[in-house]
Amino acid sequence: MRTYDFSPLWRSTIGFDRLFDLAEMAQRAGEDNYPPYNIERLSEDRYQISLAVAGFAPNEITVTAEQNVVTIEGSKAEKAERDFLYRGISTRNFKRQFSLADYVLVKNASFDNGLLKIELVREIPEAMTPRRIAINGAAPSNVTQIEAKAA
Repeated sequence: MRTYDFSPLWRSTIGFDRLFDLAEMAQRAGEDNYPPYNIERLSEDRYQISLAVAGFAPNEITVTAEQNVVTIEGSKAEKAERDFLYRGISTRNFKRQFSLADYVLVKNASFDNGLLKIELVREIPEAMTPRRIAINGAAPSNVTQIEAKAA
């Protein structure tokens, strides 16, 4: 796989840190595809990330939300007393990060039948929502007075 070095761009740009971080994260994300996941839009402002974490218990998985990133980590301690003839269910440690847009918050995480489901909601603050501004103008009585003087 072809990789790109973004370090020369750091010297000549200001304020694009997040953009370059996203590009580097996307580049690294193509290297590891474990555990498999789905991202689903449930409605206009609701999303859900589902990760297939078969073989993990809820206490072996941590979900951390900070600023615009949600991180899911799973670690499983190996038990030496097991002797597998074939091991098709992977239980290796993992760390998966998802970048979130502004104002997207993690609302809930649940574990059901080997699927970890993380619910996300976009909540735009009242101060940031578009609002209609009334346009103040001359009162109709002032307009008729001006028209009368002109005639």
